[in-house]
Amino acid sequence: MSVDGTWKLSMQTPIGQRKSTLALVSTGGALTGKLTGEEGNSTDIFDGKASGDKASFKAAIKSPMPLTLEFTASVTGDTISGNVSASGVGSWPFSGTRG
Repeated sequence: MSVDGTWKLSMQTPIGQRKSTLALVSTGGALTGKLTGEEGNSTDIFDGKASGDKASFKAAIKSPMPLTLEFTASVTGDTISGNVSASGVGSWPFSGTRG
């Protein structure tokens, strides 16, 4: 199953639930896209990789604090789930739906 599409994500972070929108495009194993927070600030993802129903990428965010988030994800149909880690802050689960 392709990871391509626009995803509505929910993350259970150490500072509470955060929502964001993730747009992904895979090309030959490379993954590009944009992560947009609920406040409207967005950032391009980097170091993205996609293989089948698995994906990984990083995003440097500025809000609520400057962090580089590292995502690992699996896609099943129109659902995505996985883990986010941030150096020095910890890791937490995320999930979302396509569309």
